[in-house]
Amino acid sequence: MKTLKLAKASRYATQGMVAALLACALSGPFAQEAQIRKNLAERLPKLPPIDEVSKTPMNGLYEVRVNGSDILYTDAEGNFLLQGHLIDTRARANLTEQRIEKLSAIDFDALPLKDAFVQVRGNGKRKMAVFEDPNCGYCKRFEADLQKVNDVTVHTFLIPILSADSAEKSKNIWCAKDKTKAWLDWMVREQPAAKANCDTAAIERNLAFSKKYKITGTPTIFFADGSRVPGAIGAQQIEKMLAGGKTP
Repeated sequence: MKTLKLAKASRYATQGMVAALLACALSGPFAQEAQIRKNLAERLPKLPPIDEVSKTPMNGLYEVRVNGSDILYTDAEGNFLLQGHLIDTRARANLTEQRIEKLSAIDFDALPLKDAFVQVRGNGKRKMAVFEDPNCGYCKRFEADLQKVNDVTVHTFLIPILSADSAEKSKNIWCAKDKTKAWLDWMVREQPAAKANCDTAAIERNLAFSKKYKITGTPTIFFADGSRVPGAIGAQQIEKMLAGGKTP
């Protein structure tokens, strides 16, 4: 009986030690995050709410994520705050850029494709989507290069954000009998769309979607793998992205 009691006591002691060690191991990172959050919130009241705090590969450096995909860096106590790019010199990789790409990716199937018009080139098997403003010079260059790419389906979302008459031009294109032709006539051939009226709620939804996902410039391009490319790229780069690669 005495031996049994000793065995039970030993077992309970072991369980207690394991629980204590586990609590200690878990409290470290959680306590560190809590301290960083507390110090930054108290010292920088204008800092946006912190979405996430996580360790980086650099010893003693923590990532602070705000506004969904904005990246800042701090020390273990939140005494210093850095804004910039973290470079892995051994791998020759921009870790900040990689992280932002991952955070800003959008599931292609989640795009509101009903609010876009479509141009199909060749068999249309490959897919991409682009958010554009009719007054965007870079978009016109992009559209000219896109004409050299075949076997692709392009979903174009109108977001009038650049000029005072962007909304009017977007409305005329969206309300045209053939949206794709009206778009290409203007963007590639400098032939403005005729005045037209219709329900333009889709354009308003595009603007709301852009605001939600921080699409702040045109063109902004999305590929089937969810990757996002801000800015105009040439035909060769488009082909690379459609093949599942990355832009240089």
